[in-house]
Amino acid sequence: MAKESMKAREVKRKKLVEKYAAKRAKLKAEGDYIGLSKLPKNSSAIRMHNRCTLTGRPKGYMRQFGLSRITFREMASAGLIPGIKKASW
Repeated sequence: MAKESMKAREVKRKKLVEKYAAKRAKLKAEGDYIGLSKLPKNSSAIRMHNRCTLTGRPKGYMRQFGLSRITFREMASAGLIPGIKKASW
């Protein structure tokens, strides 16, 4: 499970990305790279981490489900994910 501080940092980054998205798009379209460099670094969407929605784990993330591989496997074994059957894993 991820530390609460790491989860909070990701939430903060997400808010910054949403806040500056329009401004970033405008500056990129104009080609104003000096203006882009003056924006906060964490306002870039590339600095976001994908994290498991249940555990906050950053590694082994499955984008289609929004879960880490471990959580996905546990839920699939318990029959909580529709359409997924347990194979030989």
